[in-house]
Amino acid sequence: MASLSDEDRMAAIAILEELRGRIATVVGEDRDRLFQMRRYILKRLEFDERGTPTQRRKLKDAKRKSQRGLCALCQAPLPERGAELDRFRAMDGYTARNTQLVCHSCHQKAEAERGYA
Repeated sequence: MASLSDEDRMAAIAILEELRGRIATVVGEDRDRLFQMRRYILKRLEFDERGTPTQRRKLKDAKRKSQRGLCALCQAPLPERGAELDRFRAMDGYTARNTQLVCHSCHQKAEAERGYA
């Protein structure tokens, strides 16, 4: 995956500094609100990239059904709990076309092969 250019990194830093200033204006000196505001924003940015837990659970259920309960890679029966969504391309998100449901062992192998581990 390509890294940000220096120009893009500077733009991201400027956005982050602007956001920090806006948060500080809203929460003032209230440390509890500061913590909660940061946490809320962090989670929403994560959902932008990964989808919500409910969306991922529905995708897992659909994948389990379409794969007849088998790991997409080794074809072993998937565990009732702990099967994992494997994205072919992380930047393309958790979509039906970009994922397969796999066992933990196969997920680790797939990530290592892609250079993520």
